[in-house]
Amino acid sequence: IYSGFMGTITTSVNDKVEKKFRETVSKTIGTGKGSLGSAMTQAMEEWAEQRNREQIRQRALQRLKKGYAMGKIIYKNRAELYER
Repeated sequence: IYSGFMGTITTSVNDKVEKKFRETVSKTIGTGKGSLGSAMTQAMEEWAEQRNREQIRQRALQRLKKGYAMGKIIYKNRAELYER
């Protein structure tokens, strides 16, 4: 949910990564005011969403491995299945 406020993050990034990111932003979004911030926002949103999807996937896999208790009806042969 976007609140309309802007946060400020100060961080250090590897020079090669920064250069590559700035070049990519320049080619795709442009060099106008706010283009770098827009690209950073988009990258952060995508990163967070990817991590959230991975967590959901891991929980689903754990549930599948654990299995579900669906009751236990054992039939000796196929005919018993249809004699109900």
